[in-house]
This record gives sequence, C-alpha cells and structure tokens, in this order.
Amino acid sequence: MQAVMDITAKYCHKEMEAYGSCVASNPSAWQEKCHELKVKVAQCTSSHPVIQTIRQSCSKEFVEFERCLRENQGNPTSCSPHVARFLGCAETVDLSGVATNPEPQPS
Repeated sequence: MQAVMDITAKYCHKEMEAYGSCVASNPSAWQEKCHELKVKVAQCTSSHPVIQTIRQSCSKEFVEFERCLRENQGNPTSCSPHVARFLGCAETVDLSGVATNPEPQPS
C-alpha cells in the first residue's frame, strides 16, 4: 500500500493536500463541502495503472468503505475497520508487470 500512497503523492500531491485540508477543516460536513476536491483526487489517481489494478481487485472493500463514510459523515473514524479491510486487500494485490511509472499521456 505504501507504493500506492507514494504514487498518489507523486502524481496527485496538490489534489490530496487540498482534499485533506478540506476534510480536516470540515469534520461534520466534509462529504458535502469537499466533494469537488474528492472528485479531483479521483480523476487524478484513476488514470494510474497501479491504482487501477488495486481498485479493480479490491472494489468490494472500497465500495464498503465509501458507503461507511456516507453513512457516518459526522464520525468518519468509525470506518476504521473498513479502511483496514481495504488496505489489507491492497497489500495482497499482485502488481508485478504493472507499470509503476508510466509515461505521461499527451493531452
């Protein structure tokens, strides 16, 4: 999972920082107030092959985590078990043969 975090930080640092600041500043309304920033992070990360592979392999765990966040907007820490399940799944994904540093696609 550290590789995914490193890739996300490398390719989406600005988006992740803005989203994290928004969530921290809006503990009870982050889902609504930070939605646009969340979408920007998702758009940024969705094109990376490593992240695509993990999201495909662990889609069930990721969906359950997102549902927990929606249902517990006022207490996102209650979703810690969901995060742990997703991270545990991500650790088991075979990333051999997946490009970890793809060439940027022309716009």
